[in-house]
Amino acid sequence: MAAASPRRAPPRLPFHYGWVIVATGALALFACLGLGRFAIGMLLPTMAETLGLTYGELGAISTANFVGYLAAVVAVGPFATRLGHRKAVVTGLVLVGTSMVLIGRAAGFAEILALYFATGVGTGAANVPVMAIVSHWFGRRHRGRAAGFVVAGSGFGIIATGLAVPAINGSLGAEGWRTSWLVLGAVALAAALVCGLLLRNDPSEMALRPVGAEGAARPPAATPGPTGTSAGRLLALHLGAVYFLFGFTYVIYATFIVTTLVREHGFSEAIAGRFWSWIGVLSLVSGPVFGALSDRFGRRVGFVIVFVLQASAYLLAGLGLSKGMLYISIGAFGIVAWSIPTIMAAAAADYFGPARVAATLGLVTFYFGVGQIVGPGLAGLMAEASGAFASSYYLAAALAAAAVLLSLLLPRPRTTQ
Repeated sequence: MAAASPRRAPPRLPFHYGWVIVATGALALFACLGLGRFAIGMLLPTMAETLGLTYGELGAISTANFVGYLAAVVAVGPFATRLGHRKAVVTGLVLVGTSMVLIGRAAGFAEILALYFATGVGTGAANVPVMAIVSHWFGRRHRGRAAGFVVAGSGFGIIATGLAVPAINGSLGAEGWRTSWLVLGAVALAAALVCGLLLRNDPSEMALRPVGAEGAARPPAATPGPTGTSAGRLLALHLGAVYFLFGFTYVIYATFIVTTLVREHGFSEAIAGRFWSWIGVLSLVSGPVFGALSDRFGRRVGFVIVFVLQASAYLLAGLGLSKGMLYISIGAFGIVAWSIPTIMAAAAADYFGPARVAATLGLVTFYFGVGQIVGPGLAGLMAEASGAFASSYYLAAALAAAAVLLSLLLPRPRTTQ
């Protein structure tokens, strides 16, 4: 187990250091999710064209990333316990950046498949520990809002890739996607350096208490939580099922909406990129707004509202009746894009306590990862068979509706931490 870091005097800041943790966590998610995962949607059309990739191969590349993510989620608990959460985040970001740089030099499908698997491993190794760190730095009444600001980093990543990738491709031509991977990988490596300098595992390392907690500094209590009981295991499974459905559905949209706009609706890559950037802009409020809403009205209410909006977005994308409907679909998806991870991180801490949040998040994120593996692969095969993505979006809408029902059945949390 990693040795405890020595306590340091509280820094002289006009605000709590917890907000530095939030900003640094947002940077980590900007790199590992916004660049490492969601940039693929912008890069697939030109990669497919220059390398001759089929819909099935596009789905396989995305699936490989999520298989890597799932592998990391399985191992990240013991790994983070041994190294500490901060070192786990930095290690994950280094792997994300290095693998992305190498993708820019890849010669074909097999190399990209293997390297994007490694990107997924790095993403999982960085993402879960970041959210666990935030739960330690904030009390229950502030946890959802704080987690929301952290996941907004993904939105900034989408904005950046939606603007940068078409610009690079436009200036460098068909092979511009290679330079895009090189640039994005270098940014991820820079983010790893910043996280190594600023992240801290727990407020007690700096002689502080969590935001919203009163009193002198002390280490977090090792509350037993319900994870070892039969009821606790069922609750974790329930949360895992909700997260599975989110992982399965959102990734179909995030991976293929740009390809859908370009290939099925005749949008240019630059215009599709602007729409992708608008998803990123809208998503900036998704975490803070719906995280705060769940702080106020409960995690169950937050889940339900978000899944209703997502189901609407998927259905409209499948119908594709007009450009206006596509605009509404993009708006509905963007406004709640990162709300579920925000609410799930807060819910895990509410139900199981901060001392067990990393283990709980690792478990439910495993189911989330399985959903991400199955979703794009199946969507790619369905599109291959039908020649369009409409049936994939209909499936996503139906499963998001099922998530609404599962969310309504969640119990109220007992913890007051």
